[in-house]
Amino acid sequence: MQPQADPFIVPKCHEEIEILFKDEHILVINKPSGLLSLSGKHPLNIDSVHHRLVKDFPTCTLIHRLDFGTSGVMLLAMNKQVNALLCKQFSERRVAKRYTALLHGKLKLNEGIVDAAIAKDIDNFPLMKICQDTGKPARSKFRVLAHFTQSPNDKFYVDDVRAGSRQVTRVEYEPVTGRTHQLRLHSQHLGHSILGCDLYSPDETFFMASRLMLHAQELTFEHPISLTPMVIKCNSPF
Repeated sequence: MQPQADPFIVPKCHEEIEILFKDEHILVINKPSGLLSLSGKHPLNIDSVHHRLVKDFPTCTLIHRLDFGTSGVMLLAMNKQVNALLCKQFSERRVAKRYTALLHGKLKLNEGIVDAAIAKDIDNFPLMKICQDTGKPARSKFRVLAHFTQSPNDKFYVDDVRAGSRQVTRVEYEPVTGRTHQLRLHSQHLGHSILGCDLYSPDETFFMASRLMLHAQELTFEHPISLTPMVIKCNSPF
């Protein structure tokens, strides 16, 4: 039986991929929001990080993925040996990630930890859900960076009657685990969904921004060959 083609055709992403670091072993990039990490099954969804980069780096492979709407730091390997070494670091949780996110409303806590297991939502595939009984452990540290009121001058502001209160909290997330949609779900669990999230935010939050307001700002790992500690940063666009 042939797999079904993607029902959704991804809009064209006109932003370029920025290279943050490159040597003969690894490639680190800034992925634009609105670009797939890997090409979809539908032929019109072929544009992706991997599709673009293999043209210049034929042997490169993804070590991890970022959601379609998420921007920021992504790590790729230049060969199979390096891929295996980096994947081992990820599986052993020796890689640290930091994200910036804009959440709807005013988060009362200044910092904390969300410890809420995540499982597949069988009734709403391919969504995930918080489920302590059947889910896999999921843990995210967070720290509030600022509270502010969204302004029409903001780059990603959307003037829409369906938008809710314009009060926003900027947070820094440090996911300890790496579950699918973890930061989206943990934000929802806190009662403050990520602006522009098309999967788990109510309409009033989704229509507040022209993109998912989630950015992978920092990745810390060990260079697989030189063993040098690497900290790659990419400032948030919002």
